Amino acid sequence: MKTINPKDVSTGAFHRNMLGAVAPRPIAFASTIDKDGNVNLSPFSFFNAFSANPPVMVFSPARRVRDNTTKHTLENVLEVPEVVINIVTYNMVEQMSLSSTEYPKGINEFLKSGFTELPSETIKPPRVAESPAQFECKVIDIIQLGNEGGAGNLIVCEVQRAHFSEDILDESGIVDTLKLDPVGRMGGNWYVRANGDALFEVEKPLTTLGIGIDKLPQEIKESPILTGNNLGKLANVEKIPTLEELEQVQSFTVSGHPHDLARTLLDGDKIMEAWKVLLT
Repeated sequence: MKTINPKDVSTGAFHRNMLGAVAPRPIAFASTIDKDGNVNLSPFSFFNAFSANPPVMVFSPARRVRDNTTKHTLENVLEVPEVVINIVTYNMVEQMSLSSTEYPKGINEFLKSGFTELPSETIKPPRVAESPAQFECKVIDIIQLGNEGGAGNLIVCEVQRAHFSEDILDESGIVDTLKLDPVGRMGGNWYVRANGDALFEVEKPLTTLGIGIDKLPQEIKESPILTGNNLGKLANVEKIPTLEELEQVQSFTVSGHPHDLARTLLDGDKIMEAWKVLLT
């Protein structure tokens, strides 16, 4: 394993490795305004949601590594502490990337990137009409993390209004991930599309108390065939099923090592069928 002390390498080198590993990252497409009314639009992938009550999001415009200058977004919220955080979808990603061009101060990236300004209800900066999820926010704190190039500035935002397109909601009025089709930031020039085969579900163990991998039979726990994910699924049962319980489960003809078949079944989320193969 390669071990790096951040103080022993350049900021740029550590930045590339850190962002290559801490991924994917959601993108805050932030629209702000300065004291003279000039609008700015820029994406930031140092971003996430941190509280629901109060509803708080945080994003961080870092100081530029090459010359230690600050972003217009940071300068704007220091003058007018308001921001709209627009969510980026796959259909917007190329235009969003264009908006990250370092245009001179006062240039409106809405115009440069071809996005449509939509008036906000509670704050001055406009929303991105093409974004299906928009959060009008008041900036409640700005936390400076350093003075050198690469240092972040945490912009802590409290949501005043949230707007969701009907097109991304399910029948219950909740945002549907498949309909949203968001993108996330990876390292270098890479992005990820959170849709299609990239999506998978893992049931949260909120209502059950899984036995844990430590309670699995030794032969299963030390299997050279079953993966960590396979073992995690097996260990999420509340108790190891009895042979009587497994009699009700479909039987399988095993040719080769039973752990190979069990792995295939687990990959298809057939947990009890896998248990039957492993125990009988």
